[in-house]
Amino acid sequence: MRKLFKNTEIPQWKILEKEVVDEIIFRTVKPRNRLILELMARGGMRIGEVLKLTPEDVDERKLTLRDPKSGRGQEVVFIPQKLTDRLKEYIREKEIESEVRIFPITYTAARAMVKKAGLLAGVHLRPHDLRRHSATFASRSGVPIELVSKVILRHANLSTTQRYLGKVSDVEAMRCIENLYG
Repeated sequence: MRKLFKNTEIPQWKILEKEVVDEIIFRTVKPRNRLILELMARGGMRIGEVLKLTPEDVDERKLTLRDPKSGRGQEVVFIPQKLTDRLKEYIREKEIESEVRIFPITYTAARAMVKKAGLLAGVHLRPHDLRRHSATFASRSGVPIELVSKVILRHANLSTTQRYLGKVSDVEAMRCIENLYG
């Protein structure tokens, strides 16, 4: 009976603006924590994917994910060059061996770190909020939704990606129309 009356409304999450995410990242002083936040916010990675990374997974601006959530053998995440440079420098400084996890912390500790980073900027923050930000920011910057879906979020279905993207405000809609036709 419950299935007949199931609420089919898709939940809408609050999407963080770029300035807020930048503030969260820049207020984070510890290099390890900052890298974790940036990989989620700029690479669209899940917290579990970040925690599984090893130095051998880092190849220039590509990160190889082994045993991803999708069930495929592996997936690739593309990240900005500056982030790649900081990640490689961190690996060198910490002398992390090629098959050892770069961030050897628990999932619970990582979630707590993300929450604490958000509180420093006055925001209730969860790890997946950064992944949603990555997708929404890319979409609003003009990246086609197909690329957001297949490359940034690595979703099998476009409909899954559409749930990630935040609602467009009236101000944003007017700005978009003005940029297109004004």
